[in-house]
Amino acid sequence: MTIDVTDATFQTDVLDRSETVPVVVDLWAPWCGPCRTLGPILEKVIDATEGKVELVKVNVDENPQVSAAFRVQGIPAVYAVAGGKVVDGFVGAQPEAQVQEFVDRLQPSESDQRVAALVAAGDEASLREVLAERPDHHDAIVALAELLAGRRSNGDTDEALALLGRIPETAETRRVGALVRTGASDGAASGDEITAQLDALLDQVKGDDDARQQYVDLLEVMGPDDPRTADYRKRLTSRLF
Repeated sequence: MTIDVTDATFQTDVLDRSETVPVVVDLWAPWCGPCRTLGPILEKVIDATEGKVELVKVNVDENPQVSAAFRVQGIPAVYAVAGGKVVDGFVGAQPEAQVQEFVDRLQPSESDQRVAALVAAGDEASLREVLAERPDHHDAIVALAELLAGRRSNGDTDEALALLGRIPETAETRRVGALVRTGASDGAASGDEITAQLDALLDQVKGDDDARQQYVDLLEVMGPDDPRTADYRKRLTSRLF
């Protein structure tokens, strides 16, 4: 099904929707002959994906904000949006074979679909199967490291940290790494014990690298939404500098 998108609905119908499924944006106008040729081809090819790719149309004459966002200089202009970002596109009418290639590039392969299903399953065997095939798969690494962190044995802790070391640092890897090193759980930050630990560590952070790492890890476990986090970060800065 093709929907008409406006300046007002672009955020919801394109950017937000593209977090779930690739969205092809067809920028057109009623007076544009090549647009009328390309439109039915896009609809045919994308309908055949059975929902794996979605199509929206934008009348550039009526929606100047969307046109400006894509910096449209000629129509028809077609852009693929995935994860909130433009990932592919072309300008001008194209034959069906080229449109098919364009849409095919947006669809996950059978291998990608299988891996996504294994990660969604979330059990250790499934996650290890993913990593045997794709050793640097971010989501599988984070999920397996968090599972291992829950066991709190030395071997599992070492493996979890080694796994996290395979991928670039992100807020998520810092959080899970902190859980691994502290032996805490996501719910542990709600009590007074973590506050007492931070207070005890505060006098040690300047000259003790281990104490400073433990302090920072406890802040990660608490998370940015905890009202104590900002205060204790300020206290850390004042002690270090």
